[in-house]
Amino acid sequence: MSEKIKITIDGKECEATAGEYVLNIARANDIFIPAICYLTNCSPTLACRLCLVEADGKQVYACNAKAKDGMNIVTVTENIIEERRAIMEVYDVNHPLQCGVCDQSGECELQNYNLEIKVDEQHYAIKDVHRPAKNWNFIKYDPGLCIVCERCVTVCKDMIGDAALKTVPRGGDKLPKELKDEMPKDAYAMWNKLQKSLIGAVAGEELDCTWCGECISVCPVGALVSSDFQYTSNAWELKSTPASCAHCSAACHLYYDIKHTSIDNPEPKIYRVKNEWNYVSLCGAGRFGYDFENRAQKDEKAFADAIEAFKKADTIRFSSYITNEEALILQKLKEKFGYRLVNEEAKKYRDFLSEFSKTSGSSLYGGDLKSVHNANFVISVGTALKSDNPRARFAFNNSVKMNKGAGLYFHPVKDPVIEGIGKNVMAIAHKPLKEEAVMYLLLDLFADKEKLPETTAKYLESFHSIVKKEIEETIKEKVKEKVVKKIKDEETGEEREEEVEVEKLVPKKVKKEIEVDHNALLDMVDASEDFMEKLQKMLAKKDSFALILGEDLYTHPRAGNIARLAGLIERYTDFKVVLVPPKTNSLGVSLICDLDNEAGEYVIGYNAPGDFILSALGEGDLDMPALNQQEGTFTNIDKRVVPTNVALPYEGYVLNDIARALGVSDKEYTVEFTKELPEEKGYKRVDFDSLPNHYTNAGEEVRGYVIEPKLTEAETKIEEIEELPEFNGTIIYRCEPVLQFSPFTNKAHQLSEQGGLYASRAFLEEHGLEPGDKVEVAGKECEVTVMVKLDDKIDGNIAYLSTFDKNIDVEKLFAAGYRFAEANIKKV
Repeated sequence: MSEKIKITIDGKECEATAGEYVLNIARANDIFIPAICYLTNCSPTLACRLCLVEADGKQVYACNAKAKDGMNIVTVTENIIEERRAIMEVYDVNHPLQCGVCDQSGECELQNYNLEIKVDEQHYAIKDVHRPAKNWNFIKYDPGLCIVCERCVTVCKDMIGDAALKTVPRGGDKLPKELKDEMPKDAYAMWNKLQKSLIGAVAGEELDCTWCGECISVCPVGALVSSDFQYTSNAWELKSTPASCAHCSAACHLYYDIKHTSIDNPEPKIYRVKNEWNYVSLCGAGRFGYDFENRAQKDEKAFADAIEAFKKADTIRFSSYITNEEALILQKLKEKFGYRLVNEEAKKYRDFLSEFSKTSGSSLYGGDLKSVHNANFVISVGTALKSDNPRARFAFNNSVKMNKGAGLYFHPVKDPVIEGIGKNVMAIAHKPLKEEAVMYLLLDLFADKEKLPETTAKYLESFHSIVKKEIEETIKEKVKEKVVKKIKDEETGEEREEEVEVEKLVPKKVKKEIEVDHNALLDMVDASEDFMEKLQKMLAKKDSFALILGEDLYTHPRAGNIARLAGLIERYTDFKVVLVPPKTNSLGVSLICDLDNEAGEYVIGYNAPGDFILSALGEGDLDMPALNQQEGTFTNIDKRVVPTNVALPYEGYVLNDIARALGVSDKEYTVEFTKELPEEKGYKRVDFDSLPNHYTNAGEEVRGYVIEPKLTEAETKIEEIEELPEFNGTIIYRCEPVLQFSPFTNKAHQLSEQGGLYASRAFLEEHGLEPGDKVEVAGKECEVTVMVKLDDKIDGNIAYLSTFDKNIDVEKLFAAGYRFAEANIKKV
């Protein structure tokens, strides 16, 4: 536990943690210290120097000054005022006076600080230099507006893990030497650096990243903006609606910025998405994939047909792209009419969670993304981290970068992005179906063997054996050699040369045979020979552990035993376990709905296949609202019940209308079900309008409420590893590319693309393919013809097929349920 201390800032006593940055303490206590370059969850850069304060009589920078008990901070002195004003004047030198058309005008930090520091005249000038603009796909960079605060560089490295941006030479003139004596010291140093630098792409002219757009979000001026948003609206014209991202189980906090479409069209339109960038990052799907709404009107005939369909149906098949309240309506429909509720991915997740609970002794997993952020040793198993849940990947990266942490990444598909996080990340590309062995390995490496059940400890011991190993070591060997030395005669003082024999130590390499412990589990998971040596170095001084588990495990043929092993890891190791829900509200659905295994004869499909389809995509028999058109809640990866609000209006029917027509609901609005979510599963009787949805200045998340796990009776029964037949030939993986999660992301105009077979360069070379080729992918039960696409963010010999493109039906290729399958690939 970190030591709690007290410091004083401008006469206010503040409680803090020893070593915490002064700037963060000030923010948490609502004390204003100006700072442009600093980001709360990232490393300080000292680029702006505005946060200059006086600590115990000495000037320091609040962004990197660490608190000590009893420290006294003064945020404003005459010298500090002079420095800050000069710094702001320097930022204004050659900054274009285009506030009237700048996209950041009205929410520009340069504007705000000029007003705050009362800059009303300019004392400095220097010749400008040509700085051409860059067009980077979703992002436009205008170096003329850039103040080189380096927030974009820092967030890309420390939060996201792409490290795609850097400072590059500006080519500006050197500052006149006389300014060094005339200007305040920090202003001169800042200007000297500013005059030398611009922001550029690490890869050269093109930006090579995973397109999260977080650099846009953190930019304090108008230098980095969304290509789609540029010159479309003034900030003050937009209405910001707080909501939760509907695309994955992180359900990140965001704002939809909305106004009328045009002078001629008063219909509201989403112009952009923003996020609370100091506290939480957003992936590119959430930032750029916002316009997936359904513009349907009420169709009375279609509604009447829907009611008739419900009357003869025996099954409702649905996806997890629904709110908790809709899930409760479906459960109530089941309870009244006996419908089977079928949701394959949520059912597998619920079954995994149920088996996990049997050995963990808790109804839910103990970790969350905050525990991953705060850990200094993180392991990921069974999830394509950057695609399945980008925020989990951000947390993994932040742990390594900011906590001097380390991590292991177990997955059959090689991922250069994860491997590129740092030297302290070790990626193990094991074969598919070896995840059970991986979990046994983690239990063997990290469990307290004295507390483990005796049978489990003995089984783990059975994997160990003593083997002889030949090693080469360097020894010091004594050798004698003759050397000529000059010897001085003590009587005459004359020198003479004499050959003498001396003894010295010289290094010599010798081979020797030693006995070492051999762990067969390492062989099973394809770990390198030096795995244990590297692991021991990585674990040095690590004291906070997190384990991320994902969908590969829930669909595994041995999912039940893997889940029980995960429960034992939660119970008998120091790891806080996070089970990544596969879809937006898979956790909510699994808690609220009593799910069935198989469909009956007549199926209602809600955003899923069926004999009668309710579709938020506008492609079914009756339209439904998309999730950016609904009020309601999601249960996210952090076990937090978070609210989302209506961004765009919807004029058609909703699920609650059907429930009312069938006599299941007497409520006017769907959110009236929020307070009826099942208490026995941890939900609270709270009205929707009472749910908060914001962050405090201290970075505390105040969104909805957290479901507290319930203690369960724990057992220790697990099974031995079952040897499964290995895949032969070409292996494919069911996965989405970065920026896609579902047909809803693909409906967004900025993200729309044609799906296909995504492969690495190595895969293409091995199979003699080029991007754009058409191939036939044939499994045991079906085949699909798709276009080949290069994904330079993966490596190795496993390609993947996606489900976001509804024109490509790949599900039958993975009929066994597991995310990996064998296939024959033939060029068409």
